[in-house]
Amino acid sequence: MAVTEFQNQANERPGQPPRTAEEAAGTVREAGSLRDRLVPAMPGDPRWGWIGALLVTAFGGFLRFYNLAVPHAVVFDETYYAKDALSLIEFGVERTPVDDADKMLLAGNTDIWKQCAADQADQCAAYVVHPPLAKWMIGLGEALFGATPFGWRFAAAVVSTLGILILTRTARRMTRSTLLGCLAGFLLAIEGLHFVLGRFALLDGFLTFWVIAGFACLVVDRDKMRERLVDWYERSPLTDTGPRLGIRPWRIAAGLCLGAACASKWSGIFFLIGFAVLSLMWDAGARRAVGLRRPYRGVFAFDLRNAAVALGLVPAITYVASWIGWFASPLGYGRNWEQATTAGPVFFVVDSVRSWFSYHFMVLNFHTGLVAKHPYQSEPWQWPLLLRPVAFFWADKPTGCGAKDCAQAVLGTGTPVIWYGALVAIVGLVAYYVATRDWRAGAVLLALAVGWLPWFYYAIADNRTMFQFYALPLVPFMILAIVLVAGLLLGTGGASQRRRLTGAVVVGAFTLLALINFGWLYPVLAGELITHADWHRRMLFNSWI
Repeated sequence: MAVTEFQNQANERPGQPPRTAEEAAGTVREAGSLRDRLVPAMPGDPRWGWIGALLVTAFGGFLRFYNLAVPHAVVFDETYYAKDALSLIEFGVERTPVDDADKMLLAGNTDIWKQCAADQADQCAAYVVHPPLAKWMIGLGEALFGATPFGWRFAAAVVSTLGILILTRTARRMTRSTLLGCLAGFLLAIEGLHFVLGRFALLDGFLTFWVIAGFACLVVDRDKMRERLVDWYERSPLTDTGPRLGIRPWRIAAGLCLGAACASKWSGIFFLIGFAVLSLMWDAGARRAVGLRRPYRGVFAFDLRNAAVALGLVPAITYVASWIGWFASPLGYGRNWEQATTAGPVFFVVDSVRSWFSYHFMVLNFHTGLVAKHPYQSEPWQWPLLLRPVAFFWADKPTGCGAKDCAQAVLGTGTPVIWYGALVAIVGLVAYYVATRDWRAGAVLLALAVGWLPWFYYAIADNRTMFQFYALPLVPFMILAIVLVAGLLLGTGGASQRRRLTGAVVVGAFTLLALINFGWLYPVLAGELITHADWHRRMLFNSWI
């Protein structure tokens, strides 16, 4: 913008005296510098940002959809969720199946529901301990492709693949680097635990998808909010607290996604609370960065109400809406439909809400009292070290591998190179955040903390039964930690050629090792038929057996 053009606009600012050419020129430099600092430009040609992201996503999608119906079995907790999903599609609520329902489904028979007399209908209602949204999504795959292993795993593969795309674009926005964005997506594509859960109808893959989608929306909202602040700074009279920033659709979208995370699995609430605090911290930081005298007063006066709606009310509405089948049906567990309908519409509504809350307290008691021992359970401190993964599938004496003893297994473990690399990266990121207060490092560390540390409370206070795959929502943020450290190793455009070459060699070698590690483990991640000796060689620890 020419100085004279800026001077004309500056002189039109209400409440501000006319400025000289020198003052206007100084304001141009100040505003330009502020915009560059608050909202750095995105890298290069945006088409390459999408092309790279889509190529990485296609690679990850191929891995997840290839032989998706293998193994032809009801695997681990699929025994609950595949049938609950089918029941939601047929009845709107979960119903109780017959004893041999798994075998019947695998034989192609979907008539698996227990039959009850009219006066005993409540005995056919299934008591379930997780909210319904992820099961509705699993059921959509069954509605499209039938109640088969491919059908009930289809939605998990879709959201796992979309998660790669979202992480790629989010990392690109955070680092302003297409290369680093594609690195994040590639590492997620070959991350073992994300791969395994992207091929089975368990809830944790859906939880992870909605968590990273909510985080991505907040990162976009951060940029958009800062753009509005800079626009206000350039065009309006300065105040101590700054402006109202109006409706923020990306923050509302984040609330919807995080509400969906809670509606998939209750542990989504940890991320909802953490990200709400994070978003308000970003608001305060932006207001402080433009030089406002009372940035926190501006947050409390203008941003807090917006956040309460977007990250409080919207998630609550999303969560309640996921239960629409239960509210609309007389067949749900604890529904008390007949008694409520005979007492009039007002009592019906009140009793429906009371029954719904009563059901939730029952579920809460179940989760806090879940202390039954399981051979594959693990403690939260063991998760980052991959000490006790879940054996999701093991075939009893399969044949056809060309040897006397064959094995067909699916082990729910992460890619060790990525996980152990992430541990090193997280330590480095802590030091980097302490030294620089970089917002990206702080956001990643906060996400890891809220997704991991609460489980220690349940381990200590309740001695709760927990599993390695509970750490799945941490995986995208572990990869973001790796990518941020990779960016530090590569250096900025002003770094020396030797520095950038050294960084490129280290990052490239790590990526290649991760790919080789994933390829080595692939047979026991995808349920391929191999010799027993080959299976045993892939067990990193005795605790994997």
